[in-house]
Amino acid sequence: MSEKLLGADGIARCSWGNSAPDYAEYHDTEWGVPLRGETALFERLSLEAFQSGLSWLVILRKREGFRAAFAGFVPGEVAGFTDRDVLRLLADTGIVRNRAKIAATIGNARVVTELDRPLDDLLWSFAPERRGRRPRTMADVPATTPESTAMAKDLKKRGFSFVGPTTCYAMMQATGMVDDHVGGCFRAT
Repeated sequence: MSEKLLGADGIARCSWGNSAPDYAEYHDTEWGVPLRGETALFERLSLEAFQSGLSWLVILRKREGFRAAFAGFVPGEVAGFTDRDVLRLLADTGIVRNRAKIAATIGNARVVTELDRPLDDLLWSFAPERRGRRPRTMADVPATTPESTAMAKDLKKRGFSFVGPTTCYAMMQATGMVDDHVGGCFRAT
């Protein structure tokens, strides 16, 4: 299987990064870059949950709307959302209006505020040791790993929802816990 790594702009990147300008920007500046901070990690975990069953491009294009609707993803603020906020969010065309995902985000914020350790430490504790070989193509990139499965299990035990192994792995990729840039991509190091 041959993947087109060279974008129209002449930059070699993971093939998905060449499919839309929004993807190229995200790929080149964020995806796989180590990310820390409770708010930043809560945002990524929340957005990955909203992405479930949808294209990441939909979420990426609505990210500013999500940030405005969810108080910048500050867990303490989102944890205080009420039924009135849920109704506001369900009417907000700037986000994905899914009642279960909205409820999960609010519930997950409440869990974050009650954690016995910083969210950074919890999530990064599941980051695997660096892989031996870089994926050659996107087909070589797994959807889940033992680490993402363990993370999902632990998060669910703590009360998080919409955090299955695939969602956790996507968040691990997005936040640099794993580096899945394919060989030949300019971001591959």
